[in-house]
Amino acid sequence: MRIAISFTDRVGIAHEVLAVLAARRLNVVAVEVDPPDIFIDAPELAGEALDGLRQALLEVEGVEGVAPVDMLPGMRRRLHLAAVLAAMPDPVLAVDAEGTVILANAAADDIVGEGALSGGGLSGKGIAELTGDGDFQREMVANGFQVPAREVMLRGQPFQVDVRPIADQPSRVAGGVLTLHAPSRIGERLQALRNFDGGGFDAILGDSPAMTGLKARAARLAAVEAPLLILGETGTGKELIAHACHRASSRMGRTFLALNCAALPENLAESELFGYAPGSFTGAQRGGKPGLLELAHQGTVFLDEVGELSPYLQAKLLRFLNDGSFRRVGGDHEMKVDVRIISATHRKLDQMVAEGGFREDLYYRLNVLALQVPPLRERGDDILLLARHFILRACAQVQRRPCRLTAGAAAALLANPWRGNVRQLESVIFRAVTMTDGPWLDAPDLEIATSRMAAEPGRGSDVAGEGEAGSWEEAVAEFERALLDRLFPRFPSSRKLAARLKTSHTMMANKLRKYGIPQGRG
Repeated sequence: MRIAISFTDRVGIAHEVLAVLAARRLNVVAVEVDPPDIFIDAPELAGEALDGLRQALLEVEGVEGVAPVDMLPGMRRRLHLAAVLAAMPDPVLAVDAEGTVILANAAADDIVGEGALSGGGLSGKGIAELTGDGDFQREMVANGFQVPAREVMLRGQPFQVDVRPIADQPSRVAGGVLTLHAPSRIGERLQALRNFDGGGFDAILGDSPAMTGLKARAARLAAVEAPLLILGETGTGKELIAHACHRASSRMGRTFLALNCAALPENLAESELFGYAPGSFTGAQRGGKPGLLELAHQGTVFLDEVGELSPYLQAKLLRFLNDGSFRRVGGDHEMKVDVRIISATHRKLDQMVAEGGFREDLYYRLNVLALQVPPLRERGDDILLLARHFILRACAQVQRRPCRLTAGAAAALLANPWRGNVRQLESVIFRAVTMTDGPWLDAPDLEIATSRMAAEPGRGSDVAGEGEAGSWEEAVAEFERALLDRLFPRFPSSRKLAARLKTSHTMMANKLRKYGIPQGRG
């Protein structure tokens, strides 16, 4: 039986309490003193014996009460700690001041396949022995377990390790706690930060025959474990299709990571995709860095604009697609991961192959399965559906009441060729919502947002409603001027405009002065 003895603290009271138990020849296996209580575990104590013991203990000066308890506080804390460690998916190691493992959780135990928590396996081993990196252990000990995160190898597997010191006194370090993050676990956390809707194909708006057929075909191909190539014009939503295919596959619970091959130069794209080894280049993270392929182990990597890959990266990607193996930049260790590659491009890869701009063997490796995403102009039935969705989202973003399309605005939307596809439609709607305050969006509101430059003398347009700016700066200036022209009559001061557009009064005053509003039109 376990009992709690409450008392008024004084010198020697714990000794007197234990003397009472000893006089009754009770075997005491655990004692915890946590004023104002003494907790005792005496397995032989039970029933009537407790009543007699209670009377004897109450005769001790300062003892105020005796009551049975189900568990000693220290035991409860140990059980809770063990439960927390067992529930952690990342390996955790507790080490002493010399860097020797004294405790490991179940995830760490799985790495060695032995009972680390029962005293075998990792317990008693030095970090240098486990990682093969004696410098790392010496650095930890020398710096009081305050070292930056780095990559280590544990039983042939790479881990990112975080080290935190354990101090029994403010100035004395008693050891440290090492938390090991596998690249795939880091990838899962990265995915959790991404802003994808979670509805798979149901979240892709479109009821037109073209989109209905696409989603049906994509759902079938999603379940096939083979590379998938998604073709389509810029702005058609290829990444959304790729993510939906991932969610509909057997890898749906794993990581989905994307790389825009056109956004990075060759050396950065290579290190992002394949990672790099320690000391690969000046400024490289100490201990190396895993690439997207490692981070997405057992998941999916989406290569957007794959047609922009350099010949060197094409060759390296081909090697990976052949057998799932690769080497980090600057590394000599062959790595192997299980990743499905989904790629996309707006370019005609078959034409690039014919012209020598893309490897023919890589093209056939990527093009095992293929999807063609239709442009928005071939999805006339979806334009208004998408427009209404974007209106609601834009109104929420700018914190205004929802508005609706007039018949004229709907007709204008349907008549537009939408060369920028869904992305262009979304931009047009957002600008129109920003520039108007009423409950309706009319055709002129959309026209101001899309073709003000085309309507000005001296500016040509090959498509009604679509003007071309001479430069990025000109396009920005035209939009700013149009926005201020539209809003100033309703918010006739720099302060009111700044409040409406959620920006600074000074910037708004400078913009009004720049464009001669309201004194004139420069």
